[in-house]
Amino acid sequence: MNVEKQIQYWKQAALSDLDTAEVLISNKKLREGLFFCHLSIEKALKAHYVKTNRAAAPRTHNLFFFISKCGIDADQLSEDLLGKLMKYQLEGRYPETIPLVISQTEADVLFRQTQDRLRWLIEQL
Repeated sequence: MNVEKQIQYWKQAALSDLDTAEVLISNKKLREGLFFCHLSIEKALKAHYVKTNRAAAPRTHNLFFFISKCGIDADQLSEDLLGKLMKYQLEGRYPETIPLVISQTEADVLFRQTQDRLRWLIEQL
């Protein structure tokens, strides 16, 4: 496995998903946009997993799992933000869960926080 190639793959995918999140949220597709916010952080954490463990990233969507395996301080990422994003990834994958209601303002705040934390994660690679 080419570690650098994997890191670049996950990094680029994370940035692309953040762009998608921005488009969705700006078009009032809030839950879908927040699902992509989760994906962007997940993929950046997968890049960190590959870098730290020199192995392919596991097929899980749990942000806290990746933090624990990469030696990243959850406080640096905002545990509160991660917890909120985890709810949207569950809703996006398992529609039988109760839909989360969120305002445009709340979604915009979560997007900006995701953007900030993604920038920080990528700087650490």
